Amino acid sequence: MILLLGASGYIGSAFATELAHRKLEFRALSRREVDYNDFNALFGFLKATKPKFIVNAAGYTGKPNVDACEFARAETIAGNVLLPATIAHAAGALDIPWGHVSSGCIYSGAKIERNGTISAEKDLMKPELRAIADASPELVHGYTEADTPNFDFRSPPTSFYSGTKSLGEDAIRGVGRSYIWRLRIPFDNENNPRNYLTKVQAYPKVYDNFNSISHRGDFARACLDLWEKRAPFGLYNVTNPGFVSTREVIALVLKILKPNRAFTFWESDEEFYRVAARTPRSNCIMNVEKLRNAGVTIRPVREALQDSLLHWRA
Repeated sequence: MILLLGASGYIGSAFATELAHRKLEFRALSRREVDYNDFNALFGFLKATKPKFIVNAAGYTGKPNVDACEFARAETIAGNVLLPATIAHAAGALDIPWGHVSSGCIYSGAKIERNGTISAEKDLMKPELRAIADASPELVHGYTEADTPNFDFRSPPTSFYSGTKSLGEDAIRGVGRSYIWRLRIPFDNENNPRNYLTKVQAYPKVYDNFNSISHRGDFARACLDLWEKRAPFGLYNVTNPGFVSTREVIALVLKILKPNRAFTFWESDEEFYRVAARTPRSNCIMNVEKLRNAGVTIRPVREALQDSLLHWRA
């Protein structure tokens, strides 16, 4: 039996769907049944049920967005740091392997190649860097699992949410047998307040940047593939290969969905943060070579985006 935590959430429900599709026996555990934030309660449950694998898709993201985490710091720490640490030690004590949904939001920017030299750049909206990303995407390299996070409490400015996601990884790394799966900006074809494609269509004005993003179903499949293939435990970036700008996404929305509205963009970061956001946002590009080298394939980002919009369910 596979134990699934956070099954009612946006990402957890994708795991539930994929587990059912694979006809794998699983149990979706709610906090009402067992307070899995409590070590003794979780340890006792795991010892009694003996799951062969645990998927943790629970956490605290804030609603409607990460700005809410700035005002719910205790809940954010509890969901993103203390909970994964509790699971890690309970599972480790019983030698139960498990996987944790983390985030690529602990990075900002990408690594840019110039004249054979590669350097990390945190702001891809600088005119020179934007020109490179638009004209020569092959010169833009994503962060790997070996790269130190540059958008967390150790590398401010950051959001409280991103800071806790980085701390959560620190808390569980090296404890027992675990996967850390890094998600970025989830989307698919189903209209949902958590869906990136729903969000960009609803914004009064759109914030443009470059990002790696993760199709929700592709993400769940890739994570479970790592487990079923018995890939080495550790960190994995799990995004659809490639990266896109928000302007590209809007162009696809206009072309395929033909919404009855015009889209306008914030003129600058200064305007966006002055008017629309309370905390810094992570915009970054991730490298997924480690995932591919483990034998797990995932669709290119533009293919996944186009497929989602062609099969959009409003």
